[in-house]
Amino acid sequence: MNSWWGSWELSVGMRYLRARRREAFVSLIALIAGGGVAIGVMTLCIVLAVMTGFEEDLRDRILGFNPQIVVLSHGGALRNAGATEEIVASTDGVAKAAPFVYGQAMVSSADAVSGAVVRGVEPDRIDDVVEVRRHVIRGSPDHLGEKMPVERFVDGELERIDVPQVLLGFELAKSLGVGVGDWINLMSPLGSATAVGMVPRIKRYAVGGVFDSGMYDYDSTILYMAIADAQRFFKMEDTVSGVEVRLGDINAAREVSDDIEERLGYPYYARDWMEVNRNLFVAFKLEKFIQFIVLLLIVLVAAFNIAATLIMVVMERRKDIAILKSMGATNRAVGRIFIMKGALIGILGTALGIAGGLVGSLLLRRYQFIELPKDVFYVNTVPVRLEPENFLLVAGASILICVLATIYPARQAARLAPVEVIRYE
Repeated sequence: MNSWWGSWELSVGMRYLRARRREAFVSLIALIAGGGVAIGVMTLCIVLAVMTGFEEDLRDRILGFNPQIVVLSHGGALRNAGATEEIVASTDGVAKAAPFVYGQAMVSSADAVSGAVVRGVEPDRIDDVVEVRRHVIRGSPDHLGEKMPVERFVDGELERIDVPQVLLGFELAKSLGVGVGDWINLMSPLGSATAVGMVPRIKRYAVGGVFDSGMYDYDSTILYMAIADAQRFFKMEDTVSGVEVRLGDINAAREVSDDIEERLGYPYYARDWMEVNRNLFVAFKLEKFIQFIVLLLIVLVAAFNIAATLIMVVMERRKDIAILKSMGATNRAVGRIFIMKGALIGILGTALGIAGGLVGSLLLRRYQFIELPKDVFYVNTVPVRLEPENFLLVAGASILICVLATIYPARQAARLAPVEVIRYE
């Protein structure tokens, strides 16, 4: 038996697609149905490309400014940081590992006060785990922790003092009204015990550089300083908050973190980037799924048009069907004629939609003609990422819906009794 796509049923189905004058209205409906499929598929492809672009861009920004794994201790600060770092660095899948100090403080300038998250890192290894250097837009991270002279007024007299340099986020520097070379005061909420009670611990630093990660939450809160300065400020002596890790393969974060926990044992534990940002990325995937379902309804509406077209064709071709059956065509053969006709409409519409979605996505990525407000979004233009599996998923779903829409008209045509048609027509 010949295959479906090389059989006479396909030839008959394609012939029914070509309109004669008295059947032009039916063919117009078929054309509209195919156009509806194409529009739905094109829209769905572009939306998925944009959503994937947002997800990938956000992931890159988060991973570009955060460690992919953080090793901490249930007991608080890590006292044997060197040994812990050595074990972590020797774990399969780990590219780089470095100690860090983490803390919260208040930062003030001559004009403003703000909260800040302090990250203490080793200046000569600042880019080992987190890519800070490429985000610096003013000053330089090369002198982090080195002394810089700043000026201040003491009892009405101008005084120059040498203080360690730090890096500020762009939004934090803007809110404080400071730039490279200005001074800031860092205040610890823990304070120091004195004879008159608890006194806030205050130290002065110089702004050695300003970075812009593109993420407002980071740029408005993070302050980088040398790990030795952070240990002195938070009175941590030679301990650290933990060890941060960069991986060779970010998708292996869960497996590598499990290996690290197994090698270190209790009280150490590891948190990977997928666990830390799980809610955010789960929300993204849920949003993509919902938009996929909603936009797929456009294709579903077009599929109803295909079904309506086939029903009208069955009514128009009652005599032809009766003659085919009289000549020996089986019910299955007659049903296949209309299934193939509907499938052809769906495939052609899907192909046009995929091509339109691909062209639209490429134009959107190339010319970036849709601008976004940076104070609302973390990007200036709509990010686009083309994933072949998204296009295949859309094409498969569209063709499946179109084929399913042909089942009822095909069954009605297959059940048609030739005797009844010949008797009454």
